[in-house]
Parts: sequence; C-alpha cells; structure tokens
Amino acid sequence: MGYIENIRAKIGHDPVNLVGVAVLAFNESGNILLQKRPDDVWGLPGGLIELGESTEDAARREVKEETGIEIGRLELVTVLSGEDYHVKLPNGDEFFAVTVVYYTKDVTGELKADGIETIETDFFPLNELPEGTSPRIRKMLRDSADQLSDFGEKQN
Repeated sequence: MGYIENIRAKIGHDPVNLVGVAVLAFNESGNILLQKRPDDVWGLPGGLIELGESTEDAARREVKEETGIEIGRLELVTVLSGEDYHVKLPNGDEFFAVTVVYYTKDVTGELKADGIETIETDFFPLNELPEGTSPRIRKMLRDSADQLSDFGEKQN
C-alpha cells in the first residue's frame, strides 16, 4: 500500500494537504515536454511526493516514470497552493494541492510514455501547444513567461 492509500485508509475522504511537483522541462530547441494523460488532457509531468522523498527527487522520478526522460539540474519556479488548488476526485477524496514547480533544460534520454499515467509524450514549441492542453498549464506558462525567459538565459 502506498503512502496516499495508507492515509486514505485512516481518514477516508476528508480533505488533506498533498505535496506534489510539476516540471517545466525544455529540450535544446526550447520546446517544452508535455504528457497526454488517459483523460486526453495534455499537461506537465509530475506527481505527488512519497513519504521522506525530496521534491527534487520526486520531480526526477515522476518525469522518468511518465516520459522516459531523465533530468538533472532543477531550478525552482514557484509553489502553487491555496483555495484555487482544492481538488475533489470522483471517488470523493478531497485534497488541497501544494505543487512545487521546477524548470530544467538538463534533459536526456528517449521519450517513452508509460502507458498508465501517460499515453503520449512529446516536446512542443510554447506557441504551438497541442489542442487539449490543460487551461491551468496554459495560464501557468503565460504567467511565467518572463521568468522562463530569464531561466533560459541563465542556462545557455
């Protein structure tokens, strides 16, 4: 039984705070890595941290598991939290997401969707995101455009 399943077995559907990560990973062409989930929505690779795991290690693990890509150096972009990040799942579980967002251009490996959480994965130009990209992801990218430009300059 995993960490979240263990908590749910004890508290049921009650709201909890859950910490996760999302990664803005760019290839050498400046294209962003996205994953298409089974619900046909394109988003950023990421997920919840495991008990005792650092957010950086969770970011690397989630990207590798979901997309086949390995990432190295990470830079903190922002932390998203609060009422706007309340989630109620179809099974009745409720949580408030605390999402640590990282940036990297330190990517290697071959793209390979895991077939479970990710049915397709690819790199896209920021001005040509695929139809079905999560509106929340589009907003995050628009709101972070200046900061992402600064990150790109530091890593070149």
